Amino acid sequence: MILFIHGFGSCGWGEKSLKLRRHFGVDQVIAPDLPLHPAQAIDHLQGLVERYPVRALVGSSLGGFYATCLNALRPLPTVLINPVVRPHELLADHLGQQHRWCDDLAFQLAADDLHTLAGLQRHSLAPGEHYLVLLQQGDELLDYRQAAAFYARMDVWEIPGGSHRFEHLQRYLPQIADWLGEHTGTRHRRDRVQRRRDAGNTSM
Repeated sequence: MILFIHGFGSCGWGEKSLKLRRHFGVDQVIAPDLPLHPAQAIDHLQGLVERYPVRALVGSSLGGFYATCLNALRPLPTVLINPVVRPHELLADHLGQQHRWCDDLAFQLAADDLHTLAGLQRHSLAPGEHYLVLLQQGDELLDYRQAAAFYARMDVWEIPGGSHRFEHLQRYLPQIADWLGEHTGTRHRRDRVQRRRDAGNTSM
């Protein structure tokens, strides 16, 4: 089972989680709406990892930062999509009222939230952690080179063009599935069904 972690001001039900569910199966992807404050979000995510048979994480933007935080306690194979590396610095100019894009819910970004994010900041990764990092060089919000440097020892794909939303994610899902299969020791049942279909269509 995959735990999808959305980004800042986003929601669990969105374009990326929908594509993941279509590819891996609705019952194989958890995509919760996170609490709006970092400490609560991390607590909620830790509870989900303990409660469900989560075998991998997929984090987008700030969700990539949260996924990296979770791995400090319990490493899981993790796919990061345009991840934020130092969110307390990135969000320092956005204190005050914000709105979630998915439902326009108002919330406050406070100095305490930045302090919490700074406290969660990791300065290095442990040898037992495994990441696939997808970076689109056309990201208009983040300097992709920061993530490329931080995760340099991991599997990093630097993709020309694109945007922070990460365009054409569906093109990369088969490769993501292969990477997850290698690092979790399993293959998704849909992959097995497809292989059986392919084998059945082979003629001598």
